[in-house]
Amino acid sequence: MKARWLLLCAVCAFPALASRQVVDDAGHSVAVPEQVSRIADAWFAHHSVLMTLGAGSKIVATVNHPADRPWMFKINPALNKALQVKGIAFNPEALLVRQADVVFVARGNPDVAAYRQANLPVLEMAFTDYPSLERSVRTTAEVLGTTQARKRAELYNRYLEDSVASVLAKTVSLSDTQRPSVLHIQSLNPLKVDGSDTLIDTWITLAGGRNAAQSIRGNMKEVSPERVLAWQPDVIILGQGCGDISASHYAALFSGLKAVKEKRTWPNPAGVFPWDRYGTESALQLLWAAHQLHPALFADTDMVSITRDFYRRFFDYPLTHDEALRILHGQPPA
Repeated sequence: MKARWLLLCAVCAFPALASRQVVDDAGHSVAVPEQVSRIADAWFAHHSVLMTLGAGSKIVATVNHPADRPWMFKINPALNKALQVKGIAFNPEALLVRQADVVFVARGNPDVAAYRQANLPVLEMAFTDYPSLERSVRTTAEVLGTTQARKRAELYNRYLEDSVASVLAKTVSLSDTQRPSVLHIQSLNPLKVDGSDTLIDTWITLAGGRNAAQSIRGNMKEVSPERVLAWQPDVIILGQGCGDISASHYAALFSGLKAVKEKRTWPNPAGVFPWDRYGTESALQLLWAAHQLHPALFADTDMVSITRDFYRRFFDYPLTHDEALRILHGQPPA
């Protein structure tokens, strides 16, 4: 009885000793502190989840950088004071010095064992489609353990579900001939595209398109320019940092593509994180893609207003009209 009383006193005196069990996206049960105030995040895309849940200011160590993610650092300026590293590996001792309560990593991160050896709670996160994105948002909210985070998780997941439902209601009945073929290029040098079994493939299909690279499986797959010529996409969407086809090595070769001749090559929006990839802004990407591919069906979709509302609601940031336009055009802050 006395031993139990001493243990209870110790927990009360040192709140960090108290813990909860949370199951991460890899299925591991992880003991996390009752209060999570200082976070190390080693997954580029997961930062947007933390910001969506109102915990962006708690990040004390990051793998992102202002040069690559200018909107992320503008909207969440606390990141400028965080430890910034190149690559995806933190020094465990540096995290201990910064008193990190938890470490988020992408599933399969090779440094997990080193973090655990330093007694740092590590959560492996992953999402590859909308259901797993919702799960990851809920998991992150459970790690944060606050009423606000859990409420924001519910609000965001409902927003995502409503976005999918509203788009699908208008595109589900489209025939194959009504669906333009869409090629999503992640890089022009080297030439890389996104194929099937990806979130990119999911939003292309939901938005009323057909993935021109459907025969290739996975993200950021290197292909030959001849393959792109064979696909002859109706639309080309260029990922952030991809550049312009007219200024690339393939300017002359791709000049005969239908998408290029009809001026249907579009830079993808990029805000806190590139909308086309694995972040919470994927809900906006779906709406944007649907409006771009089928402007008549989505004539009442005002992407500037939708973007401003999303950033106010989930990032607590009063985005201006001009800032929303820059994000929609894939441009950095002015």
